[in-house]
Amino acid sequence: MKRLPFSAWHFVLAPLALLFALPLVWLLVSSVMSNAEINRFPPALWPHGINLGGYRYVLGNALFPRWFLNSFIVSAVAVTANLVLGSLGGYAFARIRFAGSKIVLGLMLATMVIPFQLTMIPTFLVMKHLGLIDTLGALIVPSLVTPLSVFLFRQFFVSLPRELEEAAWIDGCGRLRILISIVLPLARPALSTVAVLTFLATWNDLTWPLIAINSDSTYTLQLGLTTFQGQHHTQWAAVMAGNVITVLPVLLGFLLAQKAFIRSLASTGLKG
Repeated sequence: MKRLPFSAWHFVLAPLALLFALPLVWLLVSSVMSNAEINRFPPALWPHGINLGGYRYVLGNALFPRWFLNSFIVSAVAVTANLVLGSLGGYAFARIRFAGSKIVLGLMLATMVIPFQLTMIPTFLVMKHLGLIDTLGALIVPSLVTPLSVFLFRQFFVSLPRELEEAAWIDGCGRLRILISIVLPLARPALSTVAVLTFLATWNDLTWPLIAINSDSTYTLQLGLTTFQGQHHTQWAAVMAGNVITVLPVLLGFLLAQKAFIRSLASTGLKG
């Protein structure tokens, strides 16, 4: 019997992939519909023609470039900070034995199961005392480092052989030099994973900006898109077009880093 040129799992994975892709396809199709076609019942499955009115409405909004820039600044700073601080914290937990290290690690991981709704008010009060409310700083500071980034780095560093670092110790390298020169170049899968997850979390965040930001010039993309929805009328074509523009950087980032992302998930198992 002739073998298939692909795995039999593809018969299961291909329909699942199509199922998960349907919302994105519907988003793209709806973005080139008119408001009348979107609001029609039963809904139109395909536009009668390409209507770019939603894109013109979004791009014609004077504040849209500002919202895009705000989201990019917040996401870029959060990603950079998590890569730097998360790798430092993860390396400390993986290689430095200090009193209570396992307890501190356990407490840190326990904070991951605390719902954001419980920490929302304390975080707001801290940002208020720091004078950061209604500034991008209020969105950046709570995201500078997360327990997840520290944990992912820690798990990856534990999987690396100590012999690589011991050779550097003999040559007189300090811990920071070892981390920068030896460990981090080997940690590209972990770096890519933390970067993608942090970017997704900050770029798509709506709840915290909705609480911390008041001025429309300080809105992020997600918060700005809510202005297209009114109490009595919603520009659905603009909402769909805005979401397409918002999703594009996320898809591009994941496609560029997907191989490293998968390698990191495979190598950062729950060991140590």
